[in-house]
Amino acid sequence: MPTALSPLQIRDTCFQWGQQTYLMGVLNVTPDSFSDGGQFNTVEAALQQAEAMVEAGVHMVDIGGQSTRPQAEDVSLEEELERVVPVIQAIRQAGLTIPISVDTTKAAVAQSAVIAGADLINDISGAIFDPDMLATVADLQVPIVLMHLRGTPKTMQQLTDYEDVVEAITAFLQQRVAAARAAGIASDRIILDPGIGFAKTFDQNLEILRRLPQLRELGLPLLVGTSRKSFIGHLLNQPDPKQRLWGTAATCCAAIRGGADILRVHDVAELRDVCRVADAIWRSDER
Repeated sequence: MPTALSPLQIRDTCFQWGQQTYLMGVLNVTPDSFSDGGQFNTVEAALQQAEAMVEAGVHMVDIGGQSTRPQAEDVSLEEELERVVPVIQAIRQAGLTIPISVDTTKAAVAQSAVIAGADLINDISGAIFDPDMLATVADLQVPIVLMHLRGTPKTMQQLTDYEDVVEAITAFLQQRVAAARAAGIASDRIILDPGIGFAKTFDQNLEILRRLPQLRELGLPLLVGTSRKSFIGHLLNQPDPKQRLWGTAATCCAAIRGGADILRVHDVAELRDVCRVADAIWRSDER
């Protein structure tokens, strides 16, 4: 696996890409996310979950106030801000120094979140939905995750016709990286996400996992999010997302073998153990 990527310092954490797998813990402060909607949509519940994830060994917390499940409706700027900003403030007021990522496609949310104490922007649209996003992130001088997506969460599952899904993802991400750099975002602040489950079929999701090394050749850190997703449920005949932990674990092992740097997960404690063992197998020569 490539090991020459520049490290990224966020607060007290130095992300040494290639040396280990890092966990991004999902904290959805929404009523309608596909597997945990309504569980953490109060400030108190969200803070307790953030504290539990930190205790379990998470490396960063990803806070989202807009569901991105298939068929999800967009929420207003005001509603998203009301969901996200108080949670960030509560985490910081509690004294937690864990890096905070904000899962948003809105530049105004990104700006308010960083002012409140967030450190990273995770944009599922690859910074396409809001034309001000890249300039805002450049001004804030924070890292950004650029993900591949076609359409919107409401329309994406009708847009899965690719001649070659990995080639299409590669071309899209190359274009978005070029746009980010042109906007003034430094290369060492860009992370890429192939968007598993977003405008992808069951077979395409598996193909992406098999061909992750091809995406690693883009020369930037890779984030992979498979946690509890429907293609795992399809394989296991398991309609309940919360019962897909061990299927998720298998995909996490595949992602690590393919060179993923960050895994976005719901079940931190269990998948931290998975990462430790998988890292010992596949990253032992890089330590």
